[in-house]
Amino acid sequence: MPRPIHATIHTTALRHNLARVRHATPDARVWAVVKANAYGHGIERVFEALRGADGFALLDLAEAERVRHLGWRGPILLLEGVFEPRDLELCSRLSLWHAVHCDEQIDMLAAHKTQVPHRVFLKLNSGMNRLGFAPQRYRSAWARLNALPQVDEISHMTHFSDADGPRGIAHQVQAFATAVQDLPGERSLSNSAAVLRHAQAPEVRADWVRAGIVLYGSAPDHPEHDVGHWHLQPTMTLATRLIGTQQLQPGDTVGYGSRFTAEQPMRIGIAACGYADGYPRHCGTGTPVLVNGVRTRTVGRVSMDMLAVDLAPLDAAGVPAGVGSEVTLWGASRSGAVLPIDDVAQAAGTIGYELMCALAQRVPVVVEPDAPAA
Repeated sequence: MPRPIHATIHTTALRHNLARVRHATPDARVWAVVKANAYGHGIERVFEALRGADGFALLDLAEAERVRHLGWRGPILLLEGVFEPRDLELCSRLSLWHAVHCDEQIDMLAAHKTQVPHRVFLKLNSGMNRLGFAPQRYRSAWARLNALPQVDEISHMTHFSDADGPRGIAHQVQAFATAVQDLPGERSLSNSAAVLRHAQAPEVRADWVRAGIVLYGSAPDHPEHDVGHWHLQPTMTLATRLIGTQQLQPGDTVGYGSRFTAEQPMRIGIAACGYADGYPRHCGTGTPVLVNGVRTRTVGRVSMDMLAVDLAPLDAAGVPAGVGSEVTLWGASRSGAVLPIDDVAQAAGTIGYELMCALAQRVPVVVEPDAPAA
């Protein structure tokens, strides 16, 4: 039989999380962000659950082709725009909207021969300092675009750097409002954190919100708030089974480098999951994990194909655990217990985004069908 590790994509949870975005921003349209292969979930796997969005936003032209191939006829937005002139031809063929964040992209449009004008989203650098025109140059960039016959409608967008933290967004909202004042066109400001924390303000909701990590059941402002606080559901479960157990005595060590030493007699289980599956190698002793739905911890160093878990909490509670027992690395166990991906990411010193996107190709993925209506 195949190795017991697998990932499950929960389509009911995807629909639920999209509904949470709708509830938070009832008068805005929603971009479902599916960049990075839908945050590691797979565009084809999430499409049906997310097609209730108003548009799909992504980075890669090949991913845009995949969305069109699935039958989507609505808006698709390239969040970083085009990278070379010939990309504009594909934008025309696929009816893609695209960001414009630099003079070079305006130059490409000016040289582009097309009978169908492009819909563009002009990007303001309101303080993130990645992409976009500085506030003092924004209106001149708009004027250049507006003069081009190759350009149809111009929308306005920016990206928040601190929507998930104490600094907040007021300084960027003000910069955006000043830059776009009296200019025609739709607006898009909010990422996932802004949707959950700041979207009660109409100028933050604006016309379009860009829902990314919130759709995939991770709290964008963890650890200040968890998924329970935001009523989100996990959309990916990574699960495996125990393939062995060991009885340790005081002084026994576990794994490469002997990073864990038993202080008392204890039992550990060996799970079929390692860094070659996408589980972070730098997750040290204490990273949370579920065994048969009971929360426990990893011990020792993560290997390429295996990791060790502490079975003492199960033994103390009288919960049987041995070869074949279910191990939930993150997500929902069969018992209904949930291990938020954010808890695992925090122990690894990273964020849930990275764990989702790092799921290895060798891990089989199954799609859980929608639950029947109640």
